[in-house]
Amino acid sequence: MTEQRFDVWAAGDAYERYMGRWSRLVADRFVDWLGVPDGAVWLDVGCGTGALTSSVARRARPRLVVGADRSAGFLTAARTAVAPPARFVLADALSLPVREGSCDAVVSALALNFLPAPDAAVAEAARAARPGGLVACYVWDYAEGMELLCHFWAAASRLDPTAAAVDERRRFPLCRPEELRSLWTAAGLDGVHVAPIEVRADFAAFAELWEPFLAGQGPAPGYVAALAPPGRERLREALRDRLPVRPDGSLTLGVRAWAVLGRKPSPGAA
Repeated sequence: MTEQRFDVWAAGDAYERYMGRWSRLVADRFVDWLGVPDGAVWLDVGCGTGALTSSVARRARPRLVVGADRSAGFLTAARTAVAPPARFVLADALSLPVREGSCDAVVSALALNFLPAPDAAVAEAARAARPGGLVACYVWDYAEGMELLCHFWAAASRLDPTAAAVDERRRFPLCRPEELRSLWTAAGLDGVHVAPIEVRADFAAFAELWEPFLAGQGPAPGYVAALAPPGRERLREALRDRLPVRPDGSLTLGVRAWAVLGRKPSPGAA
């Protein structure tokens, strides 16, 4: 079982059903936290289905916001969902198609842990930012702040000890304030600051939570999709037994993301 086999991010609708309800809430909070002035040029690296790009377009009054992603499927969903002044380009985070110093804010949502060289990606984001411009991102707190995934992998590992190899808590170290602060500081960014963003989402029934796991988008759904039907049903029941389901079948779960920001030094700055 290879870890990369389960890191599938390509179908926009499937991602939205799985993580969209949380990622869009976090995106709005993140944009407000950054406080970038109106009329700025933004670059959203690893824009996915456009949750953060949409928040920038709606809340920050940008002159332009460009979403870049290496998944053509995600970009199709983003172009459908987000109107101008947003634009979208097929591009890799390690080679952004923008001039040096051309962006007021270079941001990224939930993508850092899936990049082959996160340090190089942050350096490339800093290259794209203007002097004094903002470089910022947020990532899920896989270590402690993803209530659903903590329950999911605990249930999966009890049934199948090999499931631990795919667990995001084990694989993705860039999910704590110290690691993010060090990464931004190593890129030469000034005024580095890290803060939590916490949101909650409601589910009318357990089925509403479980069905997105069947689409195979991301490590946990990819693990579910690879199981034979009997194993999938055992995992479904084990997960349901662990969750705080109310008598009427509904439940509420919370997630935490860590957001980090820094500024590109201006020439001659002390």
